[in-house]
Amino acid sequence: MREQSIDLKKLRTRLKRQLQETIPDARIDYCLTCGLCASGCPASGIEGMDPRKFLRLLILGQDEALLETDWIYSCTMCQRCEYACPMKINVGRFVYELRGMRPRDRRPQNLQRSCDLQKESNSTGIPNDDFVWVVDDVLAEVRENEPEWADLQAPIDKKGAEFYLNQNAKEPTVEPEEMVPLWKILHAAGIDWTYSSRWWDGANYCLFSGDPEDWEKTVRNQAETVDALGVRYYINTE
Repeated sequence: MREQSIDLKKLRTRLKRQLQETIPDARIDYCLTCGLCASGCPASGIEGMDPRKFLRLLILGQDEALLETDWIYSCTMCQRCEYACPMKINVGRFVYELRGMRPRDRRPQNLQRSCDLQKESNSTGIPNDDFVWVVDDVLAEVRENEPEWADLQAPIDKKGAEFYLNQNAKEPTVEPEEMVPLWKILHAAGIDWTYSSRWWDGANYCLFSGDPEDWEKTVRNQAETVDALGVRYYINTE
């Protein structure tokens, strides 16, 4: 029987080659194994992984281990690894690509659900009318109970305002009183600002799922809302 020649090294390094094609400045082979990336990484040790080990597995062609590890969701993509690395290798960029390779049904359930909801409205799924109602109700309560803030404003859909303010959906959903301190700061500073009644959620969970199309759609929805209101500056509370 004739033996078939198989290049095992080529098979094992499929993921490495794919990342090098996707990211022209990947610099994977520049790793010196010095460990500086791991020394400053807030996710080192979680899931038995750290940036140095992650890179070694990638270089040695341990593709299955990398595609299976949940450490990619512990990594914050903060870029401390790149800052510390003498060769400027950005492990967080590789992590982002690996997240996108995960099938949707194998990503963290709450993360993917929040992203999917945000593409339709906001990450908690509360109706936009409820957001408007909560803002108005909290504002009325502050005005009534705190006379010194009787003229406090929390405008929504104010055309031509100078600043647009987005809002983490958690506050109007479960901690509405947490919105008030920033309103007071903006009011005391004399800032002309507004919320929007649509695409007001500023927590972009699609950034963390690994799908650039989902990420882009979420950002575009907000950008188009700001443009439609004629607002000059965007304040991202996240």
